[in-house]
Amino acid sequence: MADDFDFWNDHSTEYLGMAYLWERRQRPDNHDGVGTKTGDCGDTITMYLQVKDDRVERLCFELDGCINTNACCNVVAEMVENKPVAAGWEITPEQVIEYLGTLPKDHYHCAELAVGTYYLTLADYMKKVS
Repeated sequence: MADDFDFWNDHSTEYLGMAYLWERRQRPDNHDGVGTKTGDCGDTITMYLQVKDDRVERLCFELDGCINTNACCNVVAEMVENKPVAAGWEITPEQVIEYLGTLPKDHYHCAELAVGTYYLTLADYMKKVS
């Protein structure tokens, strides 16, 4: 059947790498911003932002959700780490989807949830430093 999807062979290497990356799934002892959001699907993300010299030093997260949401959270972290804090406002769910390449269309909401959670985390950080 041509419609059969072989998870391991048909997903992009970017998707597989981000989906199975677990080292950022932690609550750091110190963080400069935090945000939590629950999606309509029931997945919940809490992100923790660590900033040094107005650059994102690290983005960690706790997740109660699916592997697709894990992949999206890791992509957001890849996109913001070692960049100026303000650049994080420019990240879009479409960029996350494009980076992964093979995020299933019925899970595009995972990218929206990850980016939305990051925006909340940024807002919390900005409130603390202003």
